[in-house]
Amino acid sequence: MKRMYFSLCAALALASSAASAQPPSPYPNKAVKIVVPYPPGGAVDQVTRRIAQKLTEQTGQSFFVENKAGATGTIGAQQVARSAGDGYTLMANDTTYSILPQVFKKLPWDYTQDLVPVAGFNFAPTAVVVAAGSPFRTLGDLVAYSQANPGKLNYGTGGAGTMPHFATEALQGSSGLKATHVPFKGAGEATLALLGGTIDFQIASTPGVMGQVRGGKVRLLAVSGDQRLQALPEVPTFAQAGVPGYKVVNFTGLWAPKGTPDAVLERLRTEIARAMASPDVQAFANDLGAVPRVVSGPAFADKLKTDALLWEAVAAKVGIDKQ
Repeated sequence: MKRMYFSLCAALALASSAASAQPPSPYPNKAVKIVVPYPPGGAVDQVTRRIAQKLTEQTGQSFFVENKAGATGTIGAQQVARSAGDGYTLMANDTTYSILPQVFKKLPWDYTQDLVPVAGFNFAPTAVVVAAGSPFRTLGDLVAYSQANPGKLNYGTGGAGTMPHFATEALQGSSGLKATHVPFKGAGEATLALLGGTIDFQIASTPGVMGQVRGGKVRLLAVSGDQRLQALPEVPTFAQAGVPGYKVVNFTGLWAPKGTPDAVLERLRTEIARAMASPDVQAFANDLGAVPRVVSGPAFADKLKTDALLWEAVAAKVGIDKQ
């Protein structure tokens, strides 16, 4: 009996050792949450949901979006920064992420270390947007009116410190446009205010407003980029509209908590590149007036640093006080 007992123990120990020696299941092997730190309906939310759908199709595991809005995206970003670095909680954001150090004196996570840039994708022009019934037909009309009527124009954004806020301040510095900022709780709410006549114009990335453009509810006065949009060839670029130095382009990107294994990051980058190269996602991006290209890893990190320098210069020029 003793011999049988020891033999059984040895077999169990061997089985346990073999099981522990097995490599972990390939990533992903369960659902992946992508936190969008803004309300539903904005450009980041729309693009992320489409990419999440594609990643679900490609990997066989659910990639789903959770909106965690508030404080210029810092509430959602903090949640992800404090999550386990295992690849199952990610953050989607846009150019706004590079602006945060210019808005807040201190962020509730280590901005330089706690979130790892995975990839940027779906690069989208920014546009000056007015309601369909607006008397302003060109960017020149808008600028001229603002200069002749100081304090009369206002513009809306999804909040102080967001990409549209800084992008509009940059435009004012480049064009002589003069307008007052009216912040809302999200980009979708700002667009509703535009439609309702509460604000005169807004700057938005094209994915966030193309639905309203096609519905005949809003009109674009100018778009950033070197060429006109394939989807809207009648809309001039900023250079063609008289503001050649204005080239702000927005993007959607993905971040992961620090400690996320390199193998997981590479799998994500591979799947994102695969998703963006698919004909249906390319058509989706083009339909929104965006460019479906991918910038990954170190190149994406370098872009974020370059963007941060741009926004630092804008903040210094317009005297934005940090919160």
